[in-house]
Amino acid sequence: MSRIDSRKDRRRGRARVVDADRPAEITAIDGVDAVPVGDPDAVVIVAASTVLSEAPPENDSIEGEGDLTDDIDFDGEYDPDAESVLAPGRERPLLGRRRPDTIAVLLFANSPILESSIPISVFGVDRRDAGVPNYRLLVCAAEPGPLRTTGGVELIAPYGLDALARAGTVIVPAWHSPSRMPPPPVLEALRRAHCEGARIVGLCGGAFVLAAAGLLDDRPATTHWMYAPALAKRYPKVRVDPRELYVDDGDILTSAGTAAGIDLCLHLVRLDHGPDAANALARRLVVPAHRIGGQAQYMDLTLPEEISGDPLATVISWALENLAERFDIEQLATRAYMSRRTFDRRFRTLTGSAPLQWLLTQRVLQAQRLLETTDLQVEEIARRCGFRSPVALRGHFRKQLGVPPASYRETFRTRSPEETGEEEVCARAVG
Repeated sequence: MSRIDSRKDRRRGRARVVDADRPAEITAIDGVDAVPVGDPDAVVIVAASTVLSEAPPENDSIEGEGDLTDDIDFDGEYDPDAESVLAPGRERPLLGRRRPDTIAVLLFANSPILESSIPISVFGVDRRDAGVPNYRLLVCAAEPGPLRTTGGVELIAPYGLDALARAGTVIVPAWHSPSRMPPPPVLEALRRAHCEGARIVGLCGGAFVLAAAGLLDDRPATTHWMYAPALAKRYPKVRVDPRELYVDDGDILTSAGTAAGIDLCLHLVRLDHGPDAANALARRLVVPAHRIGGQAQYMDLTLPEEISGDPLATVISWALENLAERFDIEQLATRAYMSRRTFDRRFRTLTGSAPLQWLLTQRVLQAQRLLETTDLQVEEIARRCGFRSPVALRGHFRKQLGVPPASYRETFRTRSPEETGEEEVCARAVG
């Protein structure tokens, strides 16, 4: 029995048939849960102490809403009799003093500055002159500051965890280590916000924080493709899909790495204020209003280090080295000296993915590399990647990446200096 998730068009840019009688399959791609989320060397920042924004004056409040440090009477249960407001695009009403136009961004120490700054840049600048509705932004420290980040930069957030009580949307833009648990007060604050109707958003590694709070249990989610196996392994109740740029599951939303965080922020504006506002903001940021395809087109083809010591690693390595051969999962189970049932269970536990989905992903990844680096025809690429025909390659390629092989080659093809004319230009310059 199959069903179509009617929200896929709005949330992922395309509808997908979901088998209601089988658990969702998780694609395993390269990732090590000991590696911090966000490469600390990926962003070059002047090594200086930086104040993110001015601290609010003492006893300041948000436009007459009262003191942010006021206690909230909260017992952890959803109270239908509490004062509430149902904003456009929301599936649940906001309780208490939460406002739909107030966004809280939760910052941690040792998190990458680029990912941390994305929602601040999107929602913290007044762009009403360009037709973009204004939001009230609360930048909140999840732990005592100053918060040290990329390049030794120190951030001072003007608010603490208590400010989350005002927000209709709470964004966790980054987290520094998949293998570490976030502070318990943070997890409790996120659960409380969600119980009171707030929309909770995890960008890139922020998905690990949402998962630790239990907010992603039995829900679809994504994160950076490098860390998807770690998320699936550490939190097996989460239905991880590393192919998507972002996943909207109503009151819980997650995105892939860095640029996908901008995609999801634009999606939030689109939900709140419509496509015209989102398009105006995209023009201001000089980014596409909506990108075609998922993050599968950016993945790498390597054996995850975290499984290299497992007995199944030999079988996985053989499969990666022989993708041109037409073998199936039964043959891999035989190589592992296991029954099919045992092999499926061990493989999913180890990688977070069903064996067939993993194998199809690796074949498509190999096709990507050949499209990037060779002039081979699609027929030959299909043969070298173990597909029965070019039609099969095109179908799986488009399903995973959202674009046909020809378009992918045009975008990612590595060209020689002779093809680009750089050699001739350099020769004239030297002459």
